[in-house]
Amino acid sequence: MMKIFDDVNNIPPFKNAVLTIGTFDGVHKGHQKIIAQLKDEAKKIDGETVIITFYPHPRQVIKPDSKIEFLNDFKEKAALLEAAGIDNLVVINFNETFANLSAEEYINEFLLKTFHPRKIVIGYDHRFGKGRTGDFQLLKKYGANNSVAVKELSAQLLDQITISSTKIRNALYEGDITLANNLLGYIFSFSGKVVEGNKLGRTIGFPTANIQLDNEEKIIPLNGVYAVQLIVNQAIYNGMMNIGFRPTVDGKKRTIEVNIFDFEEDIYHQHVVVKLHRYIRSEVKFNGIDALKEQLNRDRIRVKALLDKG
Repeated sequence: MMKIFDDVNNIPPFKNAVLTIGTFDGVHKGHQKIIAQLKDEAKKIDGETVIITFYPHPRQVIKPDSKIEFLNDFKEKAALLEAAGIDNLVVINFNETFANLSAEEYINEFLLKTFHPRKIVIGYDHRFGKGRTGDFQLLKKYGANNSVAVKELSAQLLDQITISSTKIRNALYEGDITLANNLLGYIFSFSGKVVEGNKLGRTIGFPTANIQLDNEEKIIPLNGVYAVQLIVNQAIYNGMMNIGFRPTVDGKKRTIEVNIFDFEEDIYHQHVVVKLHRYIRSEVKFNGIDALKEQLNRDRIRVKALLDKG
C-alpha cells in the first residue's frame, strides 16, 4: 500500500529512495512511463519509489489570479499512483516561504536533508528555487558531491507528456471522451455529492441525480449528453448524464445531472463517482417538454445499446 505524507518535518527514512518531482495531473500514459522508469531504477538498488508533489499548485501561489482546471483531484491522483505501484507520495505545502527558497537551499535543505535520496529522476527542463534559477545541471553538480545519482528524463518523453496533457484537456473541452480516455489509459471520472435539484426530471419520466462536484477546480467537459456509469455504495449503474443549462426549461445555472437506468433508490446527500464513456450529443433547446421527452427516449435507447456493448 502506498504511504502518503503531508508533513515535510515528519518524513521517515526511506530505503534507498529513488525520487522524482511533479504535479502528475492526470497520471496519464506519459506519466506512467516516468513511473515505470522510477520503479525500474528502484528495483536495481532494492529501493523505494518516492514522488514529491505540491499543494496548492505552484502557479496558484506565484500567480494567484491564474485559473487552473485539473484532470484529477488529489484523492483520484493518489489512487492512480497507488495503482501504478508507487511506494511513497509526499505532498509539500507550496507557500511563499517554500517559493522563496534559493536553488541551493532547495537542493540541500529540502531534497538532500529531507529525503536522503540515492537517485533523483528529473527532466532536463525542471526549474526550481526562487526565480526558477535552479536547473538539471545544478542538481547534477550537487548530487555528484553528495553521492546522489541524477538521471535525466528524455526531452522526447517530456514533450510527449506536455502534448498528451494538452490533448486530454482539449478533448474534454470538445466532448471527445473517447480520445481523452485513450490518452489517459483509464476512464475519465469525477466525484461529488447528490444534492436536491428542482425535481423536474421525475415529472417527465427521467428522474436525475444532481451532482455537486467535490472539487470546484476539477475540469468539466463540454456541455451535452453523455453515456456514463455511476458508482454508488460500491455498486455500478448505467445511465446518461447531461452537463449544461437545460435551455428547454430556461435553466440559468450549469448543472451535472445523471438519469440512472433501472434505479429507484433515494441517494440524496450520498457520495457518487461518475465515469464518462461516450459523448452522445450537444445540449439543445427543444420546442417544449414533449419534444424533449422524445429526444431523451432516443438518447436512453442509444446509451443503453452503447453501454451494453461495453
